[in-house]
This record gives sequence, structure tokens and C-alpha cells, in this order.
Amino acid sequence: MSDVDQAVTGRGAATRAALLAAAREVFIRKGFAEAGVTDMVAKADASVGSLYHHFSGKADLYLTLFEEFQARQTRRTKDAARDARARGETDPMRVFIDSARAYLEGCLEEQDVAALFLRGDGPPGFEVVMRDRLRTWARRNAALFEDDPALVVVITGALAAAVNEVVPTGNRALAEEVLAIIGQIRPVASAGGPANG
Repeated sequence: MSDVDQAVTGRGAATRAALLAAAREVFIRKGFAEAGVTDMVAKADASVGSLYHHFSGKADLYLTLFEEFQARQTRRTKDAARDARARGETDPMRVFIDSARAYLEGCLEEQDVAALFLRGDGPPGFEVVMRDRLRTWARRNAALFEDDPALVVVITGALAAAVNEVVPTGNRALAEEVLAIIGQIRPVASAGGPANG
């Protein structure tokens, strides 16, 4: 690649990054519905043409921000699970809780962007993207609890509800309390068998 090609590629990457940063700020401030492409390009000091060179429009910017956030969250949770196993942890629930803590911490570190995706003010069809992401996450959790799909549903649902409650408040103490409760959930057979009536 020539120096000119590298400079053009570098400028393109810088413009793309500037557009994403501007979109993030505008979406957080105004929400998806009220955000305008002109707001974003002005904030990025770019042209409308450059936006459409890199993205198909406002929805594409939003979805790209979501996918990049989810990639960071996936990295956080995988690192936490790997670290737990490296410490010798073999209890799947403890591995799950370490990963869940990393996910919640990531949401709190990036509270503004995490809250953006929880508002319900996304592009048309975003709720389907969110449901698909939750199903993918549940499938990953199923690998930890391979013999108990009901447990996966319960703990995944509990953590999803916790994210919805913790992120808007930024309450780390609540996050820890929720994780402590989720960590106590066990299948009926593991909890001492069926209750006597």
C-alpha cells in the first residue's frame, strides 16, 4: 500500500470514528427519534456524503454503536469467565456470577450508552435485535449449565431484569445484592430435592 493509500485509509477510519463518536453523543442527548443526521455530521465536522459513505444512515450508526458495545461486553464477560477458571473455579454458577458482574460493571462504566439501548427508543426492529442478543447470551450460558435449561432461563432472565434496573440508577450496591441472590439460585434437585407438603 502506498503512502497516499495509507493516508486515505487513515482519513477514512478517522472520519468513521468521528461519526460514531458524534452519533453516540447525539443519540444519548436526544434519543434515536429526535437525533438528526445533520446534528451528527456537524458534531463530527464531516459531510453528509461521508456519513453515507461509511453508514447507510442513522439506524446503521445506532446499530453499529450497539454492536461495538456488545463486542466490548462479550470481551469483558469472556475475560471474567477465563479468569475464574484460571483461578481454579469449577462451579458453573460462580463462573456465571463473575461473568455477570463483568457485564454489569461494563454497563456501569458505559452507563450513558448502556442506558441508550435500554430506553426503547431505537430504530424500527431494534427490539428484535435485542431479543436475538438475549437468546444468543442464553445459549452461551447454556454451555455452563448444560443439564438444566430451566436454570438458564431463570438466571438469564433475572440478570436481564437486573440490568434494566441497575443501569438507570448506577447503583453498584444493588448490582452486588442482585448478583448475590442470583448466585444462590439452584435447580430444585440441587436445593435439597422436592419440598415435602
